[in-house]
Amino acid sequence: MEETQNQRAVTILYEALRNRDANTVHGLLASDLDWWFHGPPSHQFMMSLLTGTTLHNFFEFIPQTVVVLGSTVLVEGSNQERSISWVHAWTFNATGVITHVREYINTSVTVTQLGDRTNTLSSEITTFHCAPIWKSSHTENSVPGIVLVL
Repeated sequence: MEETQNQRAVTILYEALRNRDANTVHGLLASDLDWWFHGPPSHQFMMSLLTGTTLHNFFEFIPQTVVVLGSTVLVEGSNQERSISWVHAWTFNATGVITHVREYINTSVTVTQLGDRTNTLSSEITTFHCAPIWKSSHTENSVPGIVLVL
């Protein structure tokens, strides 16, 4: 149920950003939103939208893929005209407010989940492994890749 609400909230967020509905955006985001960006500094379009500093070159984020992984909602899209692909990872707190966003521009993103696996030879030895659970569709060799661990 929580995952469905988080997915719906992210869908509403992108619609509010398209419509420049600041009240709805502010209602969905924590006042101390933690934002992390990976990409060319000139491509910080989401930060410009969230802070209201976008005056020219409005960038419209149109989600093409939305995936819910626990309290994190991954959204992927692209703008073919500008040769830009993007991934946003929105993290919700227990009350349904977005507290973190990670933004990746022209970056291949692989999401893994850190887990433990008990060695079958001895129950006292535990090893850690990162199992990939999602990968962005933008996987060209010409862009940097990053691993996001949930």
